[in-house]
Amino acid sequence: MEKTVLEDIQERLASARRELEEELDRRIAVQRERFRYQMQQGKVRFEADMREWQARYRTGLWRYVTRGHLAYLLTAPVIYGLIVPLIFLDLSVTIYQHICFRVYGIERVRRGSHVIIDRQHLAYLNGLEKLNCVYCGYANGVIAYAREIAGRTERFWCPIKHATRAADPHPHFEKFLEYGDAEAYRAWIESYRRGKPFPESKS
Repeated sequence: MEKTVLEDIQERLASARRELEEELDRRIAVQRERFRYQMQQGKVRFEADMREWQARYRTGLWRYVTRGHLAYLLTAPVIYGLIVPLIFLDLSVTIYQHICFRVYGIERVRRGSHVIIDRQHLAYLNGLEKLNCVYCGYANGVIAYAREIAGRTERFWCPIKHATRAADPHPHFEKFLEYGDAEAYRAWIESYRRGKPFPESKS
């Protein structure tokens, strides 16, 4: 069958996304050369003179705290209080995917691709700034990790697009079946029951 207009747009969006990701990788490589750091066994390694240069821009901890906004300090317990549900979410989705994804035959999500903690290697950050950056890296990484697990689960159980456009759908959403296409959904169910791989949207 001929591709629908929607499918054509989705393919072009996917192609544009791939091109942008490649451009981003090239720009990251340029920044590595500019700021002279390398990745060694998953860790960031700056050249010595670059670390010395960065350290000149570090604000002392006492000055950082005393000159900060009082309201920021008062809201810190609210922000850091979320560490408990975040750890629970991290543990829960990890256990979930190790049990259920094995049963469903879904490829498991690599946690390290989402939970990235590396800003503590920056010499221009003081101790509190490093702690904040570690926390933000962990919090946003766990949410992205959980989102990918949820996306793969949705793809397995209910791969149907919504009637309205989502603000920022997960990457699997583009391949979902069109909203209202009963024939395609039933064909997918039958295919799934015969153990065939997940089909693309009708084309």
